[in-house]
Amino acid sequence: MEQGEPFAEAAGEAVETAVMAVRLVMAIADAVRRHQQRRKKGAEKELPPAERAAGEAKEALKDLLPQDISLALTGEADWPRLAQQLMALKDAGVDLEQLLPRVGEIAVTVRDSVAVNAERMAREGTGEWEKTLRETLPAGPVREAILSSPTWPDIAATMARLDERGVDVRRILASAHDEGIGVDQAVAKVLAAGAAPTASRDVLLSYGPLTQGLDLPPDIDLGDRAKALRQLSIGTGEQERFVRMVREALPGRERETDVMFAHRQWPLVAARMAAMEDAGRPVQEHLAGLAKDTSWEQGPVSLAGSRLLHATNNVLRHPPGEAPAAGRPKVSPGAARSQSSTVTPARAQASKGAAPTQPGVAAHREAGQAAKRGKTR
Repeated sequence: MEQGEPFAEAAGEAVETAVMAVRLVMAIADAVRRHQQRRKKGAEKELPPAERAAGEAKEALKDLLPQDISLALTGEADWPRLAQQLMALKDAGVDLEQLLPRVGEIAVTVRDSVAVNAERMAREGTGEWEKTLRETLPAGPVREAILSSPTWPDIAATMARLDERGVDVRRILASAHDEGIGVDQAVAKVLAAGAAPTASRDVLLSYGPLTQGLDLPPDIDLGDRAKALRQLSIGTGEQERFVRMVREALPGRERETDVMFAHRQWPLVAARMAAMEDAGRPVQEHLAGLAKDTSWEQGPVSLAGSRLLHATNNVLRHPPGEAPAAGRPKVSPGAARSQSSTVTPARAQASKGAAPTQPGVAAHREAGQAAKRGKTR
């Protein structure tokens, strides 16, 4: 699509809406005419012939309505009927040179307000409605599906139009969420009947302290930072705030923290911070422990970012001031395999004594789910 097309489309929509306003005013005026004639004369006067009315009305509109609105109005399929109504008003004694300029003022007001709103939406994008969505819906498959959908801009635009017309969008979202959960469960049931979903490589490699207690999607893709943050229901502004919090806890260590933020597994630490805030736990007080635990500084410089990542996760998982030295992260491949969603129910039962209750769900989602997120920071 050419760059100018969205603006041309917005302008066209503004004029179309103005024409709708003209139709409404004309319909009301015609209804009043009919009612008055019935009350005074017992019957309403018939409309003038369409062909004659169309020509006369078009001439009358030429100098009394803005050109863009006049052209759009006379180009509509229902123009002959509107022309008859207009000429019937004239025949009934209505001064069109008084009426039409006032109708034009209404139309211009509508046209300009729609155009201004379209410019605002183009300028702000879907940010306002993403915020509304995150504030209204809890984290989960429905919210993730909406925000990651290629039709999200269209969904946001629909929400905006409903809001403009006085509809309670949040109430609709809440109802749609319940329906979406039902759809998600029904589809998941059909898919599970064929084969259990496979946990992503990132879930397997991150198994351990980094994921314990977190509610992670089994297919999380840490190789795509933007996608991973969407899957974890973390907005851009929210993740930037978490970055600032870590920087404040480690003043003067910008180089090391920058390396940590670029680390593939940083979204998991951000997810833990988000879950802690949702549970009302003081994230900044936990992060203050980084100044006390300097064990992450020891070792090859090339791995400093990874060590700081695990040290940050370590202080978040323990009460403020009570986190032991992080040490080197340890992952048990055997434990990861036995508790991951790639294991069939029979193998899981043999290794753990019971089959997983939900196919395709990472073990840490079973063991200690974080509080469901229902707000935006």
